[in-house]
Amino acid sequence: MSHDAAKALAETRTRMEAAARSAGRDPAGVELIAVTKTFAAAEIEPVLEAGHRVFGENRVQEAKAKWPALRQRYPGIRLHLIGPLQSNKAREAVELFDAIHTIDRPKIAQAIAGEMARLGRSPVLFVQVNTGEEPQKAGIMPREAEAFVRHCREDLRLAIAGLMCIPPVDEEPAVHFAFLAKLAREAGVSGLSMGMSGDYEAAIELGATHVRVGSAIFGARG
Repeated sequence: MSHDAAKALAETRTRMEAAARSAGRDPAGVELIAVTKTFAAAEIEPVLEAGHRVFGENRVQEAKAKWPALRQRYPGIRLHLIGPLQSNKAREAVELFDAIHTIDRPKIAQAIAGEMARLGRSPVLFVQVNTGEEPQKAGIMPREAEAFVRHCREDLRLAIAGLMCIPPVDEEPAVHFAFLAKLAREAGVSGLSMGMSGDYEAAIELGATHVRVGSAIFGARG
């Protein structure tokens, strides 16, 4: 397991660099978030040993159980929350995570703003956009994205870094990546959290600044 994860990490980095160069971009402008949801500490350690320090988790509770001990042993870890957030977990999220990608409604934005003020922490924030307008999926509707970013910035004093999306599974992801990039330009933000194990190269070609890669590094989830 150790050798496989480290090797897969290196292969992912190589492919990311090639995709960036193909698009005329600096590879340093794309951050790899290694997604560790459901993977135990022992499965993550080979990637830490290989020098990687940026990781993503879907759930606050799982991250709380796993990462404090790893952070003591491996300095410099940065954690990204990439799963849905409930307002009663806002304090823990602000305490634990260095970036939150799923600001998706006014109630969450307000809760995060309050906890940031109380705790004196400033995680990097992304607004999640439901680019496919799927009823079962979280995210601001595309037509509301610009106004919501403005609300976060002007009314709540939140420094929104960018937008995030998860394309519908049965649609061409590149269409959604291009759409998110357009929405980001309109909203005046530069960060684009988009692209996962099966489509991160297309996301990079369309401007992704953060890609969220799990199974391509750690293998299939049980």
